[in-house]
Amino acid sequence: MLEENAVRDKVVIAGLKSPVLKSDSADDESMDELSALVETAGGVVEGIVLQNRPAPDPRSFIGEGKAEEIKEYCKNTEASMVIFDNNLSPSQMRVLTELFGVQVLDRCGLILDIFAQRAKTREGRLQVELAQYQYLLPRLTGMWTHLERQAGTSGRGPIGSKGPGETQLETDRRHIRRKIDKLREELDDVRRVRGVQRRQRQKKEIPVAAIVGYTNAGKSTLLNYLTGAAIPANNRLFDTLDTTSRLLRLPDKRDIIISDTVGFIRKLPHQLIEAFKATLEELEYADLILNVMDISHPEWKNQSQVVEDLISELGAGELPRIDILNKIDALPEDEILPRGPDICPISARTGEGTENLLNMIAKRLDRGLRRVKLLVPYDRGGILELLYRESEVERVDYGERIAITAICSPEIYGQGRQYLAPEEVEENENNR
Repeated sequence: MLEENAVRDKVVIAGLKSPVLKSDSADDESMDELSALVETAGGVVEGIVLQNRPAPDPRSFIGEGKAEEIKEYCKNTEASMVIFDNNLSPSQMRVLTELFGVQVLDRCGLILDIFAQRAKTREGRLQVELAQYQYLLPRLTGMWTHLERQAGTSGRGPIGSKGPGETQLETDRRHIRRKIDKLREELDDVRRVRGVQRRQRQKKEIPVAAIVGYTNAGKSTLLNYLTGAAIPANNRLFDTLDTTSRLLRLPDKRDIIISDTVGFIRKLPHQLIEAFKATLEELEYADLILNVMDISHPEWKNQSQVVEDLISELGAGELPRIDILNKIDALPEDEILPRGPDICPISARTGEGTENLLNMIAKRLDRGLRRVKLLVPYDRGGILELLYRESEVERVDYGERIAITAICSPEIYGQGRQYLAPEEVEENENNR
């Protein structure tokens, strides 16, 4: 088993900048991000090649002259892999592998590899496995070129030799399709379990806040600071893949569920968007989105737009939201920050601004619910029955009177306020 920081491969990263590629075009920023992804995967970048070209070469993507240059680069640096910042077609990947003489991977394949390393829960592993099979299926042909040459499936072999390579290819395709169907069924089961859990939360009227943001924006650090969750929070991309939910008590004593989700990134493979619906569908049912942005990153506005687009794609664009400007401790003191009623500057590392954030969350999630403690005489036990039926009863103790702690609506509170415990009455007086 590889150690976390062990070097897996020496890598040359390459990219094509072309107006034809639109959002898949490479640039300096995306190449820097690709370099960070390679390091996250355990590789070391030996060289960077960014080519400008009006349009991709249909066969080799970058043109054979540039391909020859990269081949020499690999020889000189002893690189064992070339990773492209763009998405490559199966045929382009096959051609480039033959031209370079080393393994070729695209950005999508690299992200899938990182996810495969990092997923810890059964659900996370299922999602990654599904995405990998969806990525692999159209690329099988290139993996069987050696059998095509041996068996003559290209048409150049002797009569009678055509067939075995194609048969094996079709067998593998059927096997992978069966695996994909089985994984989808298992993920549907995960969705059903999540649906049951969600309905239970809604029945108890516990609000849900979902933390989203670009990868490495500080989402896990924020969850740790607010809840003491002790989730690993390192300065690397995709450090959190499995959704983590914790209970958080707000300043008004109400409890909410706060969830940390997988980080977003530019050019996120569509296979992952589909595969991770079971995790990210939580956004659709959240009561509030906490959008964490790394305000110290020079490209934070572009990163924010990526998150905005993906939130909309997941059907959560209309949900209430607080934009959290994180890492203000890394900014110059005279930095002018954006302002607004739903903008909250913080440092999740030092805790600066988090008290204001909690108050903003409480205000946005205020449904008029409140936690109360009542001391009810035994001859008025119907109050307890009412609370069980219409509220969330947290605790019941039987002594001289029935001591009940419950979260209730203003209407139910009005019916039971005459039985408020003395400390509750005192607190209400102080808050007037």
